[in-house]
Amino acid sequence: MSRLPPKSPALPRTLLSLLLCGSVLGAAVSATAAPVKVGLALDISGPFAALGAEARDGFALGIKQLGGKLGGQDVEFVQADMAGSPDQAKQLVDRMIQRDKIDLFSGPIGSNVALAVGPTLFNAKVPYLSANAGPSQFAGAQCNAYFFGTAYQNDQFHEAAGKFAQDRAFKKIVLIAPNYPAGKDALGGFKRQFKGQVADELYTKLGQIDYAAELAQLRAAKPDSIYFFLPGAMGINFIKQFVGAGLSKDITLVTSGFSADEDVIGAVGEPMLGLFNTSHWAHDLDNAANKAFVAAFRKEYNGRYPSVYAAQAYDAILAMDAAVKQAGGNAQNREAVVAALKKANYASTRGNFKYANNHYPVENFYLRVIGKDAQGKVTNKLINTVLTNYGDSYADKCPLK
Repeated sequence: MSRLPPKSPALPRTLLSLLLCGSVLGAAVSATAAPVKVGLALDISGPFAALGAEARDGFALGIKQLGGKLGGQDVEFVQADMAGSPDQAKQLVDRMIQRDKIDLFSGPIGSNVALAVGPTLFNAKVPYLSANAGPSQFAGAQCNAYFFGTAYQNDQFHEAAGKFAQDRAFKKIVLIAPNYPAGKDALGGFKRQFKGQVADELYTKLGQIDYAAELAQLRAAKPDSIYFFLPGAMGINFIKQFVGAGLSKDITLVTSGFSADEDVIGAVGEPMLGLFNTSHWAHDLDNAANKAFVAAFRKEYNGRYPSVYAAQAYDAILAMDAAVKQAGGNAQNREAVVAALKKANYASTRGNFKYANNHYPVENFYLRVIGKDAQGKVTNKLINTVLTNYGDSYADKCPLK
């Protein structure tokens, strides 16, 4: 477990700034008050490593901009690499709670890991701000007052994609996702909005990078479209192999932002041009907070566009800062912190949004297409809004008020 930011070639200036500041990770303790302690679950190895690196950069930028404080209070960030492993994550979170006495928690990337660590955090009454994972299990009957899906509920992204596919009147579609909780939520969400023929559902191994067998099945099925949810390296390899097999000539790819975000675009490049995807955020979303975030991120990280994972992590830090401030600087007052979190009273990169009773956002979802910016860089471009002020499908099963 580390008290310093993990080393990365993409972060030299940020790391130097944080360390010189002397008050960020491993911050000095005030003589009159204990620091706020925050557990950050990173995934800088394992199946979500590329996504974890993006989230880490978003966390680091938010921490730097706040001068290493939350709500004006000194803060100690306790970081650990969860490596996408539920068993490892549970051990590390147990240690964060028992040894480090954390007041707040954020991360990890995978829903399977979120489900593993959630009950431990809830029993300890530690507010858990999920900067990515939005499992359906925490949205319905198993919702919890200490859980906040600060980004989205898993199904929502894919419901937006299903709505787009329905509007485009695709006749025959094949669905592909990894065989883990978020993959099942993904395809379930898509089918909730898409009413055409689903010819097949293919569940792949989590972390799989060879799709020869699946591509053979697709060639035989001859769908007019494929909806895939394969985040990180899984999506990178699938798209490369799909295009390399010549299937893109006859089959339209549709996905969510997870499989067509800036991390994937950077690895695949021009073969992704024209690919449609849905997201609750876009780097060209027109609001002041988002413009400031994107400009700061590109300045900090050598001109690269932030991904949705970076934006979500940045938002989680801002949400913590606002909650601690609104709780009078007392992060140990759990009821006050939870009440403040519920208000979502901070300048989100998404613009204004609110929480449903189950602590998942009611927010807009957008259609993006991969094109080129004014400098010829391949990137996502916002097209329009697919779903407005859209909540999830489980809130009515949640007993929270």
